[in-house]
Amino acid sequence: MTSQHVQLIAKTLNLKTKGIESTMALFQDGATIPFIARYRKEATGSLDEVEIAAIHREMKKLEELEKRRETVLKSIEEQGKMTDELRRRIEGTYDAVELEDIYLPYKPKRKTKASMAREKGLEPLAQVVFAQQRNDVEALAKTYLNEQVPNVEEALQGARDIMAEWVNEDEKSRGRIRYAFEKDAVVRSKVARGKEEEAAKYRDYFDYEEILKKCPSHRLLAIRRGEEEGFLRVVITPADEEAAIGRLEQLHLKNNGRAASEVKTAIRDSYERLLAPSIETEFRHKSKENADKEAIQVFAQNLRQLLLAPPLGERRVMGIDPGFRTGCKVVCLDASGNFLHNTTIYPHPPQSDAATAIKNLQHLADRFQIEAIAVGNGTAGRETLSLCQGIGFSRPVEVFMVNEAGASIYSASEVAREEFPDEDLTVRGAISIGRRLSDPLAELVKIDPKSIGVGQYQHDVNQPLLKEMLDQVVESCVNAVGINLNTASKHLLTYVSGLGPSLAQNIVQYRKENGAFTSRAELKKVARLGDKAYEQCAGFLRIREAKNPLDNTAVHPESYAIVAQMAKDLKCSVADLIREADLRRQIELPRYVSATVGLPTLNDILREMEKPGLDPRGEARSFSFAENVKTIEDLYVGMVVPGIVTNVTKFGAFVDIGVKETGLVHVSQMANRFIKDPAEVVALQQEVTVKVMEIDVPRKRIALSMKDV
Repeated sequence: MTSQHVQLIAKTLNLKTKGIESTMALFQDGATIPFIARYRKEATGSLDEVEIAAIHREMKKLEELEKRRETVLKSIEEQGKMTDELRRRIEGTYDAVELEDIYLPYKPKRKTKASMAREKGLEPLAQVVFAQQRNDVEALAKTYLNEQVPNVEEALQGARDIMAEWVNEDEKSRGRIRYAFEKDAVVRSKVARGKEEEAAKYRDYFDYEEILKKCPSHRLLAIRRGEEEGFLRVVITPADEEAAIGRLEQLHLKNNGRAASEVKTAIRDSYERLLAPSIETEFRHKSKENADKEAIQVFAQNLRQLLLAPPLGERRVMGIDPGFRTGCKVVCLDASGNFLHNTTIYPHPPQSDAATAIKNLQHLADRFQIEAIAVGNGTAGRETLSLCQGIGFSRPVEVFMVNEAGASIYSASEVAREEFPDEDLTVRGAISIGRRLSDPLAELVKIDPKSIGVGQYQHDVNQPLLKEMLDQVVESCVNAVGINLNTASKHLLTYVSGLGPSLAQNIVQYRKENGAFTSRAELKKVARLGDKAYEQCAGFLRIREAKNPLDNTAVHPESYAIVAQMAKDLKCSVADLIREADLRRQIELPRYVSATVGLPTLNDILREMEKPGLDPRGEARSFSFAENVKTIEDLYVGMVVPGIVTNVTKFGAFVDIGVKETGLVHVSQMANRFIKDPAEVVALQQEVTVKVMEIDVPRKRIALSMKDV
């Protein structure tokens, strides 16, 4: 990466060059985003994870551009057409679109109308006509007749085909049509002939038109899905195509003569056959890319909120995967989430043996000293929740409803088979539900984020980009929370900065063979975990009741000496410093500033000593739906009920109000003021009060409002 690259990234992201240079150097040295954001603030100027991730993306884009530049230069050189001016232009551009425009005339092509006309020897004729200095075009065309060109019209047609290609490959022509698209391109969709009945769900787009740059991402992705499925026909064009063609004529027509008439015909052909389809494809990709980014951003935001949902903590949990015909699968877990026991109860139709089910649950709660029950929110979830809430247990037992999205994916996965090889799918699913209550993050990292059910058109967006972004979110959340080194699963350890699957497995194996870690320094004994990996991971791993209390904090081992010096200066121990706020208030931070450690890191150390080992996610709370609402038929317009947000999109939020179908609060119904983005008002798992505005039982749709409730 050159200084020019740094300047480009700084301009694109509006960040200081020094921070960018330092961040790029850290990436090249193998540092991760969480590590840079948390432990290298002095170097980056306290850039946050979002800014650091953006720098990483821009670096990749520039690397891809440089590879493409090398390919273009090599191709033109091999053709023997490279000039100093052409090389200067290619090497001087950092715009991918401009690079492709420069390359277009030299790009190897399949057989085209223009190439066939050239083979017939008609390029000289095209050159004379395009110059528009002679008007005896028919007479001129006669001189090019031969066995392959039997008449004047074919000669002129060949010349027009060549001129059309010239217009298409002309950078100024492409710039003018691109401007027309940028200014007011319109996306239009129509139902495919004969698909009216099959395409009912796309009825809103049967005859639809909207300015492209005003089309919301969710609407554009819906239209494109309809096109992919063969139900819609979609085009993107400038609002005024004749005006666009007129801009080309202004560029290429020199007079009103006979030759100009041929050029004018070639211009229209070039626009309709070559230019417009090419620029339309460009804008299809560009608009799709923008829609993907927005949809992925929404998904990432929701995923972050879900992963950082408050855990119940180390409590003995009963997990229930509810069902009607096949019964409810019940599992009991210890305080560490270890599987102890499973059974099946049948409290609902068709068997309806509620009395036996209640006795079984009471017995299991006593036998395994259950402290909380996690009920999946799928089929029969509400009925099972009510059953559990009505049971009189011999000890306090809290009852929670847990989002079970993706539990079935987990239960059939290789991860689940590895964890519970002797249990069937239903038992694994119930275990996942129970563990989600204890620690949502630890359990959800085992599932492909796309299957968790908090996205918007997640199967339609750019899949590599989606995976990259969601993996970054998972990594960010895992490292933000901090992981218990002695209890974390291999799957959770995989996302710790600097580790990955291989080192995570080695840590688990070391723990199995040698018992619990007693210090962070012991990590250096793990096979293949070298100094660099230790540097990257150590600060994010916690050891409870370690000899050195800093091992249970986010203070990095590289800063232990600083804390020891603080304690020495105050004539106390490190443990005293952590325990006593009065001592910490006596610390004069500027005394400990050095060439490598500044106030940002020192302030982080002080904050961490104030809350050692504290989980930043808070504590889980139980939630109760309205008692008189269990099915969509129980609702009526105007009814006010409690609910919990299960998904947030750009057009609104989906809310679970205790019936099988989730309701939608459209963005326009979120507040008594204009709301641009639902995220301004709601977050995933947020408890809300909503009013029922509309009920469509046949379509299973519920419209809700948060206004005036």
